[in-house]
Amino acid sequence: MTPFGEKLRRLRRDRGANQKEMAEALGVSAAYLSALEHGHRGAPSWAMTQKIIGYFNLIWDDVEELQQLAAGSDPRVVVDTAGLSPAATELANLLARRISTLTEAELEKLLRLLRYE
Repeated sequence: MTPFGEKLRRLRRDRGANQKEMAEALGVSAAYLSALEHGHRGAPSWAMTQKIIGYFNLIWDDVEELQQLAAGSDPRVVVDTAGLSPAATELANLLARRISTLTEAELEKLLRLLRYE
């Protein structure tokens, strides 16, 4: 599941909407919406994100959060380290190989470090 998918599912459930109803309102299939929630689809387009914002009638901070989550929720990331240092290439490769073995605590620690928190 992606951060966007997790938020989308939470919003939908909190508002009492099922996937079929929401998909109809957005003009997409329930299968697409399910795949988006589960992270089996890439990050949604700007237009789809706007439709979702309108569907939930989100305002200010919630809009910004959803847009940021959409931008950071591509489940198939490609990291191009051409022209970067050997350390950057090593880091990208190590992360690709080991990400599935990291605990949630380790992931959170790395996220804090990379987000400059």
